[in-house]
Amino acid sequence: MTVPPPDGSRDRRIEDPSNLWLIHPTGRLLLPWAIRRGVSANAVSVAGLALGAAAALSYAQFDRPFFELLGLVLSIGWLIADGLDGMVARATGTSSALGRMLDGLCDHGVFALIYVSLAFTVGTVEGWVLATAAGIAHAVQSSLYEGERTRFHRRIKGVARMAVPTAAGNALVRFYDWFAGVPDRMAGAFERDLAGSADPVALGRRYGDAAVPPMRLLSLETANMRVLAIFVACLMGDPRLFWWFEIVPLTFVAIAGLAWHRRVERTFRNHISPAATEASAAQYLVKEQGQ
Repeated sequence: MTVPPPDGSRDRRIEDPSNLWLIHPTGRLLLPWAIRRGVSANAVSVAGLALGAAAALSYAQFDRPFFELLGLVLSIGWLIADGLDGMVARATGTSSALGRMLDGLCDHGVFALIYVSLAFTVGTVEGWVLATAAGIAHAVQSSLYEGERTRFHRRIKGVARMAVPTAAGNALVRFYDWFAGVPDRMAGAFERDLAGSADPVALGRRYGDAAVPPMRLLSLETANMRVLAIFVACLMGDPRLFWWFEIVPLTFVAIAGLAWHRRVERTFRNHISPAATEASAAQYLVKEQGQ
């Protein structure tokens, strides 16, 4: 049986099964080896990017079964490296802004390479259009999912988020900040209630139990699911099936999951008295653990 990471950063109830039984356990097995040999977290991230690039080259020959399977194996290797770099950084106390940026670039870079590789192989205008649309959908879906997952993990510890900052900068930046902040504004009412609760930890625990089902639905937005979907589409001889899967079903999952999550929040709000709601609005402050 797997256990959550020591730092409590993930709740296993909403984790993808492949993370629980394969990706994370393998990373933990490799962690002591990486530390003993002085392998840095950034080096692991770059190695993951190399594995992902090799997977992209393999999928470029998706009409050959051997390369389809090789692409899957290399993609799994990248997922393991993607988890291992964070483990190394936490274990060695070397987390940094550069490392987080590099990790993010490697993650997005792997999928970009795979999409471009498959589009080149398909070799049609339709293929490029679908690949581009799928890439945009992927970016939006992943951003929404990561935001909901971060929100869930913070709340179950009884920690409320500070108010959404006012957008600043030029018109384009303000529009981007406004658009990116839509989910936070939609979730703001529950954040105020959590901040003003007499026992935020208990409220967070009850919220977590109720929010597990929508978060499990949203876990279909993980990179793991996309890796499997790419392999299946190539196995069926048509990468366009993956792009359509990205554009239609995964977009529906993102919308349905967010709506379900907001409905869970409203359920809690309906059981809070008006007086408590007014008090929570007055106390809507940042709450950090230990303070």
